Order: sequence, then C-alpha cells, then structure tokens
Amino acid sequence: MRKLSVDSLKPGMVVARAIYSAEGQVLLNKGVVLKPSYIIRLKELGVPAVYIRDELLGDLEVEDMVSEQTRLAAVRAVKELFGNYQGWEKSHVPLLVDSGRIQRIVSRLLEDLLNRKELMLNLTDIRAMDDYTFAHSVNVCILALVTGLTLRYSREALLHLGVGALLHDIGKTCVPLHILNKPGKLTMEEYELVCRHAQCGFDILRMQKEVSLVSARVALEHHERYNGSGYPQGLKGQEIHEFARITGVVDVYDALTADRVYRRAYPPHEAYEMLAGSGNFTHDFEIVKAFLANVAAYPVGTLVQLNSGDVGVVTGTARGHSHRPRVRLLYRPSGEPYSEQLTLDLAVEMDYYVSHLLPAEASLPLTCDLKVAEGDNEGYRVL
Repeated sequence: MRKLSVDSLKPGMVVARAIYSAEGQVLLNKGVVLKPSYIIRLKELGVPAVYIRDELLGDLEVEDMVSEQTRLAAVRAVKELFGNYQGWEKSHVPLLVDSGRIQRIVSRLLEDLLNRKELMLNLTDIRAMDDYTFAHSVNVCILALVTGLTLRYSREALLHLGVGALLHDIGKTCVPLHILNKPGKLTMEEYELVCRHAQCGFDILRMQKEVSLVSARVALEHHERYNGSGYPQGLKGQEIHEFARITGVVDVYDALTADRVYRRAYPPHEAYEMLAGSGNFTHDFEIVKAFLANVAAYPVGTLVQLNSGDVGVVTGTARGHSHRPRVRLLYRPSGEPYSEQLTLDLAVEMDYYVSHLLPAEASLPLTCDLKVAEGDNEGYRVL
C-alpha cells in the first residue's frame, strides 16, 4: 500500500485502509474500488489522502502504534467532550468532564503502545479537515505517551501526562470555528483570540475535581517556549512543567505533518529536521531527543532515491536509526526494474543513504524523468 493525496486518486484504484469519520462511521472500506463519485465525495469531506493498493509494492503494510479501534474510540470521545463545551464561556455553565471515560481512553492508548514498543511512528492516520482538532488531540496524546515511555515515566505519571495531552486543546472551544479554520493570515485581534485557548483550557480543567493540576497545566503551558517566546505567560526553561514541554514538542510535530486549510503538510523528514534544530532554543533538547528517537523520518511506504541512483520503497526503520530506513529496491539507476526482491538496511549498509524523497504520486513503474518531491510551504502556523 501507499498513501496518495485525493487529487492524485484515479477511478479503479483499490482502497487499502478503511477511512472513518470522527464519529467512527466508515466512509470507504478496505477493498473498495474507487469510482469518480467516491473521489468527488472524499474531496467534499476534506479527506486529504487515501491508502491505496499497489501491486508492485506487494504485501507492504503500514502498522500503527495503536489499534484502529482504540484510536477511533479516543477521537469519538474527544469530539463528544469538545461538543459539550462549545460556547461554555457564554453560558458560564461548568459542565463536567467525564474523567472516568477520559482516563479509560488514555489507559487503552497506553496499553496499545506497551504492546507495540518496537514500532516507530509512521503517521498512518488519515484526517478529514473538519475532524482535525479531535484527531490531533489523540495524536498528541499518543506522541506524548511515547515520549514519556522513552523517559521511563511511571504509569501514574504517564496517565497524568496522557490526560493533559488529550485535553490540551479543549480551550479551543472558546474560539470561533471560522477563526480556527481561517485559510489566510490571522489578524492581530484573531491571533489574540486564538491565544486565549490556553488559559480557557486551564480554566475548564481546573473546574474538574478529578483532573489533576499537572494535567491542567499542560493545557495552560503547551504553547510556552524554552526561550521565553511562547504564551500566555512567557515562561522559560524549567519554569514550564515537563509535561507541558513534552506536549509542546509533539503538538508542533503533529501540526506540521498534517494537511491544514492554510497549508499542505510538511514531509516527516522535514518536520523532523525542524524539531531537531529547535532543541534548547524553543524546546527542551532532552525532550526533543526522546521524542525523535521514536520517529521514522521516512515512514513505511515512502518512495525514495538512494545516493546510488537506485529507487525503492521504505519498508521499516530500526529504533535509533530514524534517517536510515530499510529500503526495498524497485528500480536500478538505469530505470530497469529489479527482477528479485532485494532490501537494503541503511542502518547496516553505511555506504548508502536517502538522497531524494520522491512524490507519492509518482507513477509506478517509474519513468526515467524523476522529479524530486518539493515542499510548497512558506512558513507555518501552529496554534
């Protein structure tokens, strides 16, 4: 399988991974043959990409660190919870968080992660634009828990971290949706409104007796930055709670690698480099290192060209070797396909490295006129 943007889909392609709404409804099931009407509907729903079967790639599967069922249950819970709070500030009604449900969701996510500790992050979820906030909240929770596991946190600490990370954006229920989803540049007044979500989130969570203060501080401080450039309090370094420092790092990574209404997603290797360069400046370097140790810079299914000129597809990455994946070779430098299945482990074969990332939309078999994938992002917005 490989992931294609909806703009690159063609009738006759076969869906390789089911696509769901935030409510858990199947939009397209695995094995469905795409029709023109399906593609049009996916675009209307704001689904950015689809995993499709590719006979040339054979049995290649993309494994997630959490099960589909667990992820869907978490997204559904967050959507329902956020819906309860929409407009809460106007009514001043302190609705109660179903803390038991939230804690059960975090526990399920943690159990899945503990059962798949050997996997690297491959960003397998497909998010419809309208479901972004909910799926983002779940992703941030997963990535924060992975980082906490790397830092050897106790189970109790992981649960507090997970609850804070899952609810870190609950304050966005105070911000009008037309501002959150605005395609263009925010005005100063709009930006100030968005920045209020950190304080609003803290205020909501402090109302809840069963949500700890440290979890609430994640909502308040996840936009603080190590050099003091963040908001709402301009905290620096160790003044920022460690859970908030973790959530701040993974929040940025997940936002960068997601398609938004105002920009296309950054490729994972670019987001990796951007975060790696932020250590001890905007983010805590030790936390950045702990997080990036779990990130595959080239996720499974990525088409790459090696320094040798060979073209292949990434089939996996060994922990601790984020930039040196295993690559199944498809084409020789001459453009001739490999007749046998040959895989290079770049963590072992040190003479080889990834020189170019090829666009996912590249047709297979490839022509000799290869175009390197280029980003079209001019700056980014992470709120």
